[in-house]
Amino acid sequence: MFTINDIKVLYSILFFLWLEYLWELYLEIRQYRICQNTKEVPKELRSVMNNDTFNKARSYTIDKAKYGFVKSGFSIMTTTFIVYSGLLAKIWKYSESKVPWEGEVATSCMWLSILTTFSTIIDLPFSVYHAFILEEKYGFNKQTATFFILDKIKAYVLSQSLMLPICSIMILIVKYGGDYFFVWLWIAVGIILMALLTIYPSYIAPLFDKYTPLPEGELRTDIEKLASQLKFPLGQLYVVEGSKRSAHSNAYFYGLFGAKRIVLFDTLLAKPESGGCENDEVLAVLSHELGHWKHGHIVKNIIIMQTNLFLIFVVFAFLFRYPPIYQAVGFPLKVQPVLVGLLVVMQYIMMPYNALLSFLLTCLSRYFEFQADKFATMLGKAEPLQRALVQLNKDNLGFPVYDLLYSAWHHSHPPLLERLNALKTKSKHD
Repeated sequence: MFTINDIKVLYSILFFLWLEYLWELYLEIRQYRICQNTKEVPKELRSVMNNDTFNKARSYTIDKAKYGFVKSGFSIMTTTFIVYSGLLAKIWKYSESKVPWEGEVATSCMWLSILTTFSTIIDLPFSVYHAFILEEKYGFNKQTATFFILDKIKAYVLSQSLMLPICSIMILIVKYGGDYFFVWLWIAVGIILMALLTIYPSYIAPLFDKYTPLPEGELRTDIEKLASQLKFPLGQLYVVEGSKRSAHSNAYFYGLFGAKRIVLFDTLLAKPESGGCENDEVLAVLSHELGHWKHGHIVKNIIIMQTNLFLIFVVFAFLFRYPPIYQAVGFPLKVQPVLVGLLVVMQYIMMPYNALLSFLLTCLSRYFEFQADKFATMLGKAEPLQRALVQLNKDNLGFPVYDLLYSAWHHSHPPLLERLNALKTKSKHD
């Protein structure tokens, strides 16, 4: 039987779920209308973007929006059903009856494994459509069916292998960590996350894509010279074979301590048949990425992440013994699994906080991007960076016109026109 408090918690969860969905839908509709009504290349890009590329980018963005409408609509209906029907509690009861070992940890692992398997299966048709219909239509998908299936299997096995032991550790800390368990939980999860950030690029990412050293040549020499000039502790230069998965381009560096590694997607490098960037443009992109390093953006983001994690665990410590948060999602009285409480608090109870934090982090990320662009400008890379941004936008079929509200909420990277205008302004001042 539901109590008044249970009902309040349940309908509060559903209210915030639908409020977030309707807000996102409103923003998506605004952007969709912009795409439909903008039929000419912006005057700032007419010298570098032809009508065919613009129309293809417009069509791609409209098709992605339609896909997004269907997927987000299906997602909110599924989530509403899960919460309202008490499916979380039913799966818990089933796990409890089938698990070969007694105890909350074993039941929680089976419960989580069933949920994630269920989620993977439900998402599979959307993944197939996105890769083999939507991305295929515009020439981005490079995966074969075999590659796609193996990729999904590897991702599933890896996620289960990492997630279940980590969740087991978290449950034990909460149950036996005393009144200040949230401190020990924060320390443990922080250490685990830092370890994953350290080992992922070297040991996990190569399970999915092939990494090879950048061949000797002009580009490698120029990158090493740039790194030396900035005293960037460059260890290795790699090219990742992203073209087997997608035609989209990227570049990044990684390494929290000591020597760092720079990774270039093979799709970023210039190829006559598929676009890409010239050497000076690649150097400009890397100058931007090194601007993030110079300004300590990675460290700042880690500090913010750890601070946010601590606040979440503090809130969880105050709420996880409150029976209505369990009964609202279908659990009987006195059944209060740690993992369920953590899920409900983090994903549902803290939903307004998460949305606000996401927006603030988006604003901060845009500020960081402008800072990194300014750093590249100081290195004399403003003009090739502008060319690189335009080329990458064309290669990725990015639509250059955005609704201001949609962009402010969603874009952690400033839109193309904003970045070009800022780079031109900085170049003139310099």
